[in-house]
Amino acid sequence: MNEIFGFSALDLSRFQFATTSIFHYFFVPFTVGFAFLIAVLQTLAYRSGSARMENLTRFFGHLFFINFAVGVVTGIVQEFQFGMNWQGFSNFVGNIFGVPLALEVLMAFFLESTFLGIWWFGKGRIPAWASLACIWIVSVGTMISAFWIIIANAWMQHPVGFEIKDGRAVMTDFMAIVLNPKGLEWSAHILTGSLTVGSFFVLAVSAYHLRRGHEVESFRTSFKVALVVALVGSAGVIASGHEQGQSAVRDQPMKYAAFSALWDTPTGNGMPESLLALPSNGLRENRLEVSLPYLGSFLAFNNFNQKAQGINELQREYEARYGPGDYVPWVWPVYWAFRVMVGLGGVMLLVSLYYVWRWRRGKLDDPGRLYPLLLAMPLAPHLANFSGFIATEMGRQPWIVQGLLRTGDAVSNLSPLTVLLSLAAFWVVYLTLIGLDVFLLTRTARAGMHEPDVETPSVPAPEYLPEARLEGGRP
Repeated sequence: MNEIFGFSALDLSRFQFATTSIFHYFFVPFTVGFAFLIAVLQTLAYRSGSARMENLTRFFGHLFFINFAVGVVTGIVQEFQFGMNWQGFSNFVGNIFGVPLALEVLMAFFLESTFLGIWWFGKGRIPAWASLACIWIVSVGTMISAFWIIIANAWMQHPVGFEIKDGRAVMTDFMAIVLNPKGLEWSAHILTGSLTVGSFFVLAVSAYHLRRGHEVESFRTSFKVALVVALVGSAGVIASGHEQGQSAVRDQPMKYAAFSALWDTPTGNGMPESLLALPSNGLRENRLEVSLPYLGSFLAFNNFNQKAQGINELQREYEARYGPGDYVPWVWPVYWAFRVMVGLGGVMLLVSLYYVWRWRRGKLDDPGRLYPLLLAMPLAPHLANFSGFIATEMGRQPWIVQGLLRTGDAVSNLSPLTVLLSLAAFWVVYLTLIGLDVFLLTRTARAGMHEPDVETPSVPAPEYLPEARLEGGRP
């Protein structure tokens, strides 16, 4: 049986890996951005010697622990799919792909988990400066972890530092892979995107408690810190995303053409940019299109004259270079996912600027009319991340390794029924885990902080560590 319900093993394997990756990606940027914010709050607590600030840090630390614990489980399952569903891919890139994955575990995950445990359970047992160092090491560790995963994926999009031996890609230049321009661009984009995920979550939690007058002084501080990070992250993700789009014109022109639903290479002066289109792969054209002249040239090349190649021209070039086949990705989901991502990035920047304006007017304690939107904003960076993942990964099809290995040649020899059953099992497990994570985060965040008791000796508690007595301005 080659198909089940009209889907082949390749279709189901692609869908399985895409969905499990998105499930896991729910936790990854949250961990990176949230750890940085907690490290900043811990620094403020250390410098001020404030018991209230220390309690605020432990409150957000508890939320971080929930997300970290659930996220680890989702990541372990994902890596097994390389061997189970993608045998051809593993055989071809194992010599290269395994290195950054191993370094991610050895250099980053062990670092995160070890020092996170020391930071949490060592409170009151280790010096305050050591506790501060631990949470900063955790924050840096999450960033290193993300970096190695990005480097692995960037190699698939822009292979460098290798040669083909006996039908396999073999590493010849480790530093070329580490310094892959595509990987460095993506690292900046993913890092700033992670900052938006963490900061808008902290903003929503802080606004919720400010609205209710609960621990106003503490949550005012966390709101200010998160707002600054949200503004920097939103601006950074737009700037780095713009650079990524321009690099795609050079090394993945078919993907860029799909981003813009650009079927034919423009004639005349400049290149328009589609604002609204209904792309059709069957017709190889847009059923409907609204565009602005010259805007495409400016976005792609920073001028008003240069033009990118269209999908139809690139298809002919790829057939001549790689042989007969369809090298056009499914354009409409790529096109619209790209626009959802860009639109949400703009919304995040505008919301950040609005609350900076309220801050300058002395109205920070009152979230104002946008309060319901602010409570929903933690979803925006997640949806932007998911949309970006869809645009990036679907936009490079039919390649799993750009120009070297097609997705159809990378899948394992499995029956569609086997893949479907495993897909269903993964969905049940992942939906349960994410449901549990959201439930615990929401319940804990709404409960708020316990009142600090500076007269109580420092003893570990299930949720927070009560404040240590202050001596000389330091715990």
